[in-house]
Amino acid sequence: MQYEIRSGAYYDSVVLMQLQKGLAALPGVEDAGVVMATPANKEVLTAAGFDLEEIAAQSDDLLIMVRSDSAESAAAALSQVDTLLKPKQSDGGVAFRPKSLTNAAKMVPDAQWVLISVPGRYAAQVADDALDLGKNVFLYSDNVPLDDEIRLKQKASQIGLLVMGPDCGTALIDGVGLGFANRVRRGNIGVVAASGTGLQAVTSAIHNLGGGVAQGIGTGGRDLKDAVGGVTALQGLHLLATDAETDVIVLVSKPPSPTVVNKLLATALTIDKPVVINFIGYAPPARQFGNLWFANSLSDAARLAVEIVAIGASDSNQSPVSSIGPTRFFRGLFSGGTLAYEATLALQAFVAPLHSNVAVGAALELANPFVSEGHTIVDLGEDDFTQGRLHPMMDNDLRIRRLRHEAADPEVGLILLDVVLGEGAHLDPASELAPVMEEIGSAGDVEMVVLVVGTDDDPQNRPNQIGRFQDAGAHVFTDPTACFAAVARALLPVPQSPITNPQSPFSPPFAAINVGLETFYDSLIDQGAIAVHVDWRPPAGGNERMMALLAKLKRS
Repeated sequence: MQYEIRSGAYYDSVVLMQLQKGLAALPGVEDAGVVMATPANKEVLTAAGFDLEEIAAQSDDLLIMVRSDSAESAAAALSQVDTLLKPKQSDGGVAFRPKSLTNAAKMVPDAQWVLISVPGRYAAQVADDALDLGKNVFLYSDNVPLDDEIRLKQKASQIGLLVMGPDCGTALIDGVGLGFANRVRRGNIGVVAASGTGLQAVTSAIHNLGGGVAQGIGTGGRDLKDAVGGVTALQGLHLLATDAETDVIVLVSKPPSPTVVNKLLATALTIDKPVVINFIGYAPPARQFGNLWFANSLSDAARLAVEIVAIGASDSNQSPVSSIGPTRFFRGLFSGGTLAYEATLALQAFVAPLHSNVAVGAALELANPFVSEGHTIVDLGEDDFTQGRLHPMMDNDLRIRRLRHEAADPEVGLILLDVVLGEGAHLDPASELAPVMEEIGSAGDVEMVVLVVGTDDDPQNRPNQIGRFQDAGAHVFTDPTACFAAVARALLPVPQSPITNPQSPFSPPFAAINVGLETFYDSLIDQGAIAVHVDWRPPAGGNERMMALLAKLKRS
């Protein structure tokens, strides 16, 4: 076995992989190892059978090891290193490569993006520099500290820029694939994905189904964790919501944090475009919920998006409910137990905390079913309320009492009632409930919502019941899911963009600066993009102490 150490030499991982393959293919060579000599890489070489016991290579050194059948063949292989490292020249030669991001930005002033794929311990600083130059960031690098990710994303959102990543493997911007991306036709479906292969699967399926992709925004795998808070995903939703080229949005993710799910769903519900959602492992409230469509797989998400584009699907919102904002409470007073359960399951994804005497999922059990707490759903058909009295589908007295009590609370802004028609039910519920609603409407600003369940053949005269509730000022729905979606919208705050002074990152022709893997630069050029590749080297030769000193000097 023979080796060579090159102090301070830096090459990207693709170049090192190609060098390793080239050495291993030479005559007499049994195996080769080519790495930057970090502790982790040394462990890999040791596991591969290389003896590093007496090799004093440092993390910023290039370590080249060859195991062969003779000392002569090992020496011959090492003598070929410079030849194998020599870049392949095209007929036009090798384009000039700036040594710094600043010089690269001067060469391509219209570049809106910087692609970063340098080792993780250097990546945050390069991303910082890119943001300081007013560039959006595609951060492929992994092993970037979580604190750096949070800081970079918050910084970007404050100055109107986007950071996709770290560990973002895929994106499609203005028809150009970044990182690992498929060639897909342009179209009017925008995608936000906290999953690189998920983004590839969905966009490929959209293409194969005859649709097209407007933009594909990757977030990086940690974006939907509590610590990060979905910063990039939320930015992506807002950017696509205002993008004139995007008519339908697809949102996909590996299992996300429940808290972040609530944020994303609440934001998506306020967007005036259909949003198809596939959160792996998440139990959706319905197949369609307002403008939200829930898919059960990546391929299903693609199919739904293409179908929605084709049919121009609406959210079947029969009667928009005025917003009461996030500072007032909602009360649901149900006679149907299953409807109360469904409402609880649907609304807990958007309203938290939600209390109920039929608590399921994330909803909180009411301490006392006779006393509401914050946002509350009550099934008045439960045993606590029916002892010694008729079921509320037949007797409205208890519900009228509770309705007046809830409406008198100044913190209450919206009340929802179900009215279930049919055989055995009250023959004219509107005659008793509608006057109380008129009374409440004339006394304050509480929104009244009524869900009517029944048919035109029911003995209560369904059209007449609906008309009387509408005359009383109530918003009337006949579809439970549409009703719950309208209520959820009314409870959400007016959406605010998470980006201060947003600058659209979409403005073809696509132009970018590449820092790191040369294959990403080659891919950009092959796709017809404008790009420049930075001849990047670790600052201070990779010396951690000197890097910290330089960073301190830069901040002072």
